Amino acid sequence: MLKNPEDRRARRSRKLLKESLLELMKRKSFSDISVRDVTDAADMNRATFYLHYSGTAELLQSVEEDLLSELQALVDSHMQETFAVGSVAPVFEPVLDFAVEHREICAVLFASSEASGFFQSIQRLVHENGAPLVRTWFQPEDPRLTDYLLNFLAWGFIGLLAEWFEKDMALPKAELLAAAQRMADSAAAGLFPREERRTS
Repeated sequence: MLKNPEDRRARRSRKLLKESLLELMKRKSFSDISVRDVTDAADMNRATFYLHYSGTAELLQSVEEDLLSELQALVDSHMQETFAVGSVAPVFEPVLDFAVEHREICAVLFASSEASGFFQSIQRLVHENGAPLVRTWFQPEDPRLTDYLLNFLAWGFIGLLAEWFEKDMALPKAELLAAAQRMADSAAAGLFPREERRTS
């Protein structure tokens, strides 16, 4: 059965609007981008825009949600292996590859102060997926330490990625992964005594 052409048209319109917003955000501050700017860039009328979004803020939020939804699905597909081996290595490399694949979008969102909600969403994603790992591997007596560790790692990962992109990914990926792994291990070892770590 053929898909509804109206659905295809709506998806295409939303895709064009998102691409146009991201293109505009490379050149100007998000707060200076109007609905007309977006529709002009997408060669679309404003009535069509308002069929899908209430304004540019909702459009930006939709861009971020799409990216985070894909990222969560990727994490889910590697979580079982991550638990099994006792290391974040199985999930970290695919996540880095995902960031590289979506480098342009990530770079725009990282550079936009209005996209701070994106940072907070990544922080939540790290916490929701990381907390069960920390509980399993370290059995921390004080759960507040888990929050500190995961927030530290989330912001550290964002900074690491932003710096890597800024330097045009000059550091080989394998070296970046190894450095990130060492930093994560050191942070965890600094918060949780050795005897709390899971013995293999």
